[in-house]
Amino acid sequence: MKIKDAMTEDVTLLAPDSTLQDAALRMGELDCGFLPVHDGEANRLIGVITDRDVVIRAVAQGCDPKATKI
Repeated sequence: MKIKDAMTEDVTLLAPDSTLQDAALRMGELDCGFLPVHDGEANRLIGVITDRDVVIRAVAQGCDPKATKI
């Protein structure tokens, strides 16, 4: 089997100005634990956000998920 046969081609991307709530909702809809963050203006991948990032680094710190940008 080749990698291209197992990989996902239709990838959901988040913009850097997405909120933690946006990220959590999309992960829930897609039943996944992380999403890539893409800078559309620079046309490059700038990182990923994980469900752990949302919980440990944001919600547990008291951040407002509706107002906090990723």
